[in-house]
Amino acid sequence: MKPNFLIATALGALLVAQTNSLTAAEAGFTPIFNGKDLTGWDGNPKLWSVQDGAIVGRTTPENPTKGNTFLIWKDGTPGDFELRFSYKITPNNDKGFANSGVQYRSKVFDAANWVVGGYQADMEAGPNYSGILYEERMTRGIMAARGEKVVWDKDGKKQVTGAVGKSEEIQAAIKKDGWNDYVILAQGDHLQHFINGLLTVDVTDECEAKAAKSGVLALQLHAGDPMTVQFRDLRIKQSTTAASDLDRIQGEWKVMQLVIDGQALDAATIADAKLKIKGDTFKLDAAGQNESGTLAFDAKANPKTLEVSTQSGDTIPAIYELNGVTLKICYAVNSAARPKEFKSTSGSDHVFVVYQRP
Repeated sequence: MKPNFLIATALGALLVAQTNSLTAAEAGFTPIFNGKDLTGWDGNPKLWSVQDGAIVGRTTPENPTKGNTFLIWKDGTPGDFELRFSYKITPNNDKGFANSGVQYRSKVFDAANWVVGGYQADMEAGPNYSGILYEERMTRGIMAARGEKVVWDKDGKKQVTGAVGKSEEIQAAIKKDGWNDYVILAQGDHLQHFINGLLTVDVTDECEAKAAKSGVLALQLHAGDPMTVQFRDLRIKQSTTAASDLDRIQGEWKVMQLVIDGQALDAATIADAKLKIKGDTFKLDAAGQNESGTLAFDAKANPKTLEVSTQSGDTIPAIYELNGVTLKICYAVNSAARPKEFKSTSGSDHVFVVYQRP
């Protein structure tokens, strides 16, 4: 056996091992961009396009944006997830300005103008903001500067509890004119950002009044001087466990629509109706009726199912759908069969309710 054959065999074995390792590392991830067009995304077609396998957001002197605008992913409102992608950002101006970011667990404020607000994993052409956690259009602004480990407590106060690295060292690892790898990890109230393998922020958001448990994903194109931002290889791995839904459903919900046996209650009747969930217990005050008990979720069912056990001893089967700030539940009462659709018709003994975060 010749030495060069031994070397080739060893290199081949090493390549197979590396390939298997990469395959395992990507297990469970789903692409959210097809690399060809903007199918599944919604944004201003004058500003967003696909070129050379990448999503491109670009402003020019002739085609600016007056305010921050976004390309919104239409196929889900992730709660617990890991998002991986690569980005490249270029200032097309003499000031060196270019800023962008990825919104997650966010809200659409103005669909017609593609305006989004909420958690943002920031990036820029400059030295200060890449990797930070910013809260777009909300009240907290920079929730964590690069390098910070932060807890936002239940009273909404920021506590810097430690460091995840030195800001200048993280910045030094970011390629100014090239592609950078970005990871966003959101699990419960724990949020982390990584650029090129370095942890940039570590945030625990315990403020129930302001913390977001799920919401839209969107790519930002910042107002200001002409710039270009590119995104490619966007893929996500979501958690679909019942516990994840239970975590995201915590807090208070306002009743927006209530239909009983095909009869919709008017707005005045349900104006003060609300649902409060803490742990696996609930309290419901709707249409003059009060009820409390426990909830059990099955997020793997299709549609997702819910068992409601009341203090009066009843077990009510239901189905549910949780999309960001909107929760739909269709209950079966009077021993009726579990609903298959989110609607209530005359004689069905089904109660359909749409809840929304206050």
